[in-house]
Amino acid sequence: MSDSFRIGFLPLVDAALPILAHELGFAAREGVAIELVRDMTWATVRDRLLYGHTDAAHIIAPLAIATALGRDRPPVAMAVPFVLGLNGNAVTFSVALARAVGVGDTLGDPVAVGAGLRRVAAARKAAGEPLRFGVVHRYSSHNYMLRYWLAGVGIHPDADVEIAVTSPPFAADALAAGEVDGICVGEPWNSIAVDRGVGQIALATAQIWRRGVEKVLALRETVVEERRGAVEALVRALHAAAAHFVTPEAAEESADILARPEYLDAPRETVLRAITDHIRLVPGGEPVHYPDFMFQYREAANFPWRSQAAWLYSQMIRWDSNAFSDAEAATASAVFRPDIYRAALAGTGAPLPGASSKLEGGLNEPIGAGSVQGRLTLGSDRFFDGRSFDPDDIQSYLAGLG
Repeated sequence: MSDSFRIGFLPLVDAALPILAHELGFAAREGVAIELVRDMTWATVRDRLLYGHTDAAHIIAPLAIATALGRDRPPVAMAVPFVLGLNGNAVTFSVALARAVGVGDTLGDPVAVGAGLRRVAAARKAAGEPLRFGVVHRYSSHNYMLRYWLAGVGIHPDADVEIAVTSPPFAADALAAGEVDGICVGEPWNSIAVDRGVGQIALATAQIWRRGVEKVLALRETVVEERRGAVEALVRALHAAAAHFVTPEAAEESADILARPEYLDAPRETVLRAITDHIRLVPGGEPVHYPDFMFQYREAANFPWRSQAAWLYSQMIRWDSNAFSDAEAATASAVFRPDIYRAALAGTGAPLPGASSKLEGGLNEPIGAGSVQGRLTLGSDRFFDGRSFDPDDIQSYLAGLG
């Protein structure tokens, strides 16, 4: 008899791994059955998880941490044993804003695009009509990546522009309706906005933080405690799905599956572009290749680095105007569970980092890293402004941001 997991997800390309683990038999090979539950908002995905309607979820990493910390609701202990993807989002402007900022038909430099946006934002603010950007949740990497970039180019995210929440499947609609001037969202919804002629992609979030953590597999800690062996089997199934997903010969079949109505309900060609790191930046334009736009497997991409959780906590402190707490920082970091990842993949040959945290943003080029199993190389993980983040000194990092 299989161990069964109901897994909540949103219709996004980076929901690929649980979907493919189910559809292509990777879960079954590990003795795991997956039932997928499609939702339209992150709040609903979280609530289903917390109230036991699902066993696990494809979810934005900061929301798992915020849930454990009791932000906006009573705290619930959470566990993230597996990262479902790094990067994969974009900042898309309305066609009018792209024109006003001077965005070209290639991905722009974050600093140069930011300078043009700062000029337009100042004019709009002075006219009493501030620019408005849509992100997918208050506690999302999209919100923090957008804010990090805006602040880094001299635009205060709360004083100079407005930031609102829009569900990913409705982000292109919000742009088309003029409710927002830009969106920061995952694929395929940036591309759908471009293909509809209502948006232009200005930046990939990989340009803001290369290898930034994005979606994760999250479970209530009680489920992990009660079903540890089954959770480890699920991790192995997802890891096998990731290895398959990134092979070039798998792209066509993966796009066929993901585009189906019960999953993304999106144009197959749009999904295929995202999978193969091709982005159409402007309406009617030829897709451009941006290597590692989505990042699902190499360099231990699925490893839950506690330092990435700590960086997300630092942004919560920065933008929620809360006081830093050592106890909260420890709770936030402990949501990510490298111990489960290592236990699940021991003996499989998968590279297993020896450390659980690292200096984030410190690598400009690939470098060999210590591992307890397999050979591990880590690629560039730079922030666009050249800063680095030491998870052991969050307060100094925040003080340096101003």
